[in-house]
Amino acid sequence: MPEGKIIKALSGFYYVLNNDEITQCRGRGVFRKNKVTPLVGDYVSFQSENEQEGYILEVFERKNELVRPPIANVDQAILVFSAAEPDFSTALLDRFLVLVESKNIEPLICITKIDLVSETELEKIKDYAEQYRSFGYEVIMTSSETEEGLSALKPHLAGKISVFAGQSGVGKSSLLNAMNPELELKTSNISTHLGRGKHTTRHVELIEVEDDGFVADTPGFSSLEFSELELEELSSCFPEMAERSDECKFRGCFHINEPKCAVKKAVDDGEIPDYRYTHYQQFYDEIKDRKPRY
Repeated sequence: MPEGKIIKALSGFYYVLNNDEITQCRGRGVFRKNKVTPLVGDYVSFQSENEQEGYILEVFERKNELVRPPIANVDQAILVFSAAEPDFSTALLDRFLVLVESKNIEPLICITKIDLVSETELEKIKDYAEQYRSFGYEVIMTSSETEEGLSALKPHLAGKISVFAGQSGVGKSSLLNAMNPELELKTSNISTHLGRGKHTTRHVELIEVEDDGFVADTPGFSSLEFSELELEELSSCFPEMAERSDECKFRGCFHINEPKCAVKKAVDDGEIPDYRYTHYQQFYDEIKDRKPRY
């Protein structure tokens, strides 16, 4: 049976790429029975009489999957955050980073619209960028208007499945269009009433880019829930905390109330910024107060 990769899911159909040909497929009933829903990014086997009438027979094992956006086998997440319109938010960025880290997906932080802020504001954002680099993250500053930073971003897309994710209106589609004008992805301005962008992307679709890379232009969203993350896993999603955990007095330290905690000492000494630890505490409380799953 032929094999391929699902590059688009829309209205119950799955579009499978195999040897530069795309076949429109449906899922067999067995998937509903086994509670397996094919996702964009899945590697599958299928059968078809022609390009319009195919059926997915098997979904191969995934290395990871996301719920929002629904996509599988992601190599890296390009977390797109704007310098302005909407304003840069470390709280939302940390929330995205924790979700991505918990799925063992490599994150890359891309700060867009740097042409829209003053020099003073830009310096503040650059300071944040340096802090995130010190945690071990790759950070690239870009502008779709001036094309600054695009040449630095492109090589990271080669040979990988990348998710472009971020809050609505940060300029994900504009960034992709600037790198490849032939895409002609829909964009929209920020709503002055709501202060956020309209959802211009309605479904998840893998878009082929140079050097055998694929990017997913995903629906924007403004909130994320830690529905699958456990308290014991949270600190490992903060690299600067994970590297200090072995220095804590108690094994399995939550870095909240325990004495002789290396993470809290690093916060007190200014080695870990207060805002990162504050976000950690907020996420800890959120997970702790989460209703149990049955």
